[in-house]
Formats: sequence, C-alpha cells, structure tokens
Amino acid sequence: MLSLTAKRWTTTTTTTATKTSSLRLNNSRAFRSSPRNQLAHQAPVKEIDPIPAPTQTPDLPPFHFGAPSSSKDQVEPPEFNYKDPDYKPIVYKDYSNGPSALDKAAKLFFLTEIARGMWVVLGQMFRPPYTIMYPFEKGPVSPRFRGEHALRRYASGEERCIACKLCEAICPAQAITIESETREDGSRRTTRYDIDMTKCIYCGFCQEACPVDAIVESQNTEYSTETREELLYNKEKLLANGDRMESEIAANLHADHVYR
Repeated sequence: MLSLTAKRWTTTTTTTATKTSSLRLNNSRAFRSSPRNQLAHQAPVKEIDPIPAPTQTPDLPPFHFGAPSSSKDQVEPPEFNYKDPDYKPIVYKDYSNGPSALDKAAKLFFLTEIARGMWVVLGQMFRPPYTIMYPFEKGPVSPRFRGEHALRRYASGEERCIACKLCEAICPAQAITIESETREDGSRRTTRYDIDMTKCIYCGFCQEACPVDAIVESQNTEYSTETREELLYNKEKLLANGDRMESEIAANLHADHVYR
C-alpha cells in the first residue's frame, strides 16, 4: 500500500515539473518573438553616407614606364660638376709592395735615420738645461712649504714660546708634548717641548695656532736619519734648528704675512 502511494506521488511530481518547464519555455519563446523585443535586442544600425556620383577626371598625359616618347617629356638631371680651380690632387707613392729600392739604398748609404737623430741632439746642445745638478743645485721652494720643525727666539735671545699649549691641543697626530713652569718674574716658559717626527703629518696646524710664531716649519727637507731615536726632537734640537735657519724663516714669514 505504501509503495503504491509513493509511486503515485512520484508520477504526479514528475508530471507537474514537466508542465512547469514547458510553460516557461513557451513564455520565453513568446517574449523573444515579439516585434518589440526583437528591436530591443538588435544592434543599432548606422546610417551609411551615400556614395557620391563619379566626377569627370581631367585629361592627363599618359604615364610612360619606359623611355620618354619625346624630348619635351624628358627631365634633365641637375648638374653638380663644380670644380675648385685651386684644387690639386695629392699623389702618393705606391708603397703597396714596401719601400722602393732607391729608398732602401738612401737609408743604407746616406744613414738618414742616424742623421735625423744627430740633428735632434745638435738642436738640444744650444738650449738651456732642463735639469739641475742636485744636491749642488736646488730648485725654488714655496715660502709655504712645510718641512723640518724649529723653535724661534727673539732678537734678544729670549725664546718665543709662552707655553700656551695650543699647538699640542690642535695637533691631530698628537705628536707634540709640552711641559711648563712659572719663572720668578711670573712668566711661563716651557721646560719640555718634544715632537715625534715619526707621527707628524706636516699639516701646519701647530704653526697656524701659535700666537707668537714660535713653532714653525722650515723649508729644510734633508733631515733623514739612520735610527728612529734621531727623529724624536726635544727642545734643544728645535731651538738649534731655529737659530740656524732664522734668517730664512723670517723671510718666508714676511713674504707670506699678506695672506695670513
């Protein structure tokens, strides 16, 4: 009984679904087939301009693919035959096969290559020399040249250094060491003034910082030594350098004072 009822219910449901699908298909076809909907789904038609009527072409001469039929139709090319009256062609010798036998004989018998070199030597004999005989001759040196250090004195013999220690403070290589004490008259003077020349970078800051021009760099470059200890300058060594080169140092400072 239950199986018969289930079969009837299934058959009724299938029939209802089939009828519903057929109804939807018919409605869709009817909607598409209506004239109004057909116009709505069609693409807009562009209006095409009418083709103008052909006009009468002018009478043109026939085009010739070959040679012109007459001299009237022939076009002459422009003339580019300008010639410079001063033009002279350059004629080069033919060395495609190497130098000629005459050139080889001239170099062999007349020694042209040696004569050319001797001519250069002869010309240099009457010119001033380009070199100097160092160390007997020395070239010019700028007054601003920074060489060996020196401590200066006043004309009375008193040392110029006032132990302000500005040179020690400004030295970027920390090559200067200064110790000072106060004298009986109240002035302050150095008891130790050492420069390690192996550390010095010759920047000239010590000379620029000194307010009394006590420490200077001379133009002397000939102070090579055999040991490192000889490049550790003390106060006595620096004062001895200043006494020996005082005239030269004073002249250089006077020549450079305009720019300082």
